[in-house]
Amino acid sequence: MNGALLFCLTFFLNPEKLSDILVFIALLLNLVYLIYLVLPFTPLGRKQIVSSKLPTDSNSLKLLIANVYQENKKSDDYHKLISSCNPDVILLVETNIWWQKQMDSLEGQYPYQIKIPLENTYGMLLYSKLEFNGGTVKYLVEQDIPSIETEVKLKSGQMVKLFCLHPQPPVPQENPRSTERDKEILLVAKKAKNSKLPVVVMGDLNDVAWSYTTELFGKISGLLDPRRGRGFFNSFNAKYFFLRFPLDHIFCSPDFSLNSIQRLKSCGSDHFPMCVNLHYNPQIEKLNNVSEASEEDIQFAAEKINATT
Repeated sequence: MNGALLFCLTFFLNPEKLSDILVFIALLLNLVYLIYLVLPFTPLGRKQIVSSKLPTDSNSLKLLIANVYQENKKSDDYHKLISSCNPDVILLVETNIWWQKQMDSLEGQYPYQIKIPLENTYGMLLYSKLEFNGGTVKYLVEQDIPSIETEVKLKSGQMVKLFCLHPQPPVPQENPRSTERDKEILLVAKKAKNSKLPVVVMGDLNDVAWSYTTELFGKISGLLDPRRGRGFFNSFNAKYFFLRFPLDHIFCSPDFSLNSIQRLKSCGSDHFPMCVNLHYNPQIEKLNNVSEASEEDIQFAAEKINATT
């Protein structure tokens, strides 16, 4: 957007007035700043998670996150996608009772499930081939917006702490602030940091990968973003090729390496599904690039968490 404005200002308006020149300089500086923010998510950036050199085995964990768009009725397309992708764990969000009924046939292949169908676009359906140890539904910030906490047992027997979330985005004229979203994201960051198990956080965070809150989440939690150094993998909006952002995320603790990351084809939703294949390997932690939280980061996160909604 800034680039288009700069182009128009330079070649069509031909700025000569001082005010036009100042606007031009401000847009140029803003463009440079935006490039600085997004550069780590291009192949020019440093990877946070090293690529795995090991084949898929009993320590692998393949995850699929998909915001299905509640009014979308193309459930058959998701069944075909799941069959093709063959993930170990599936998280579907924006799922109501209709979607639960359509996906119940997964029970044979995915016997471990946590279902929270809701009609407010914040329902969640979690399916797994791998055994769950426990599993609780939390309402961390708002009474009608759930998140999921459970433990997943890899085929090797290793337990992994899994958090699933879909916080409310800031909505103009309804909820213009991002207070609730930021609070939920940072509460999960603290829980992830305090976990004694390897951790995966997945969901539609309604926030771009390079935002200050998502950056802060990474520092507070100590979790890693497989997008860094590999590409944007923009998951929203699937309907407009010229306006897309990475909103659907899968983060992991530093004791994982990355087998693959894919943005999958659209199935009628305004979100593309994302599939990430991780490999648990505690020896790899020293090779991963972990962001450290400063005292200022910790203090600011605490202020966000304690802010009134």
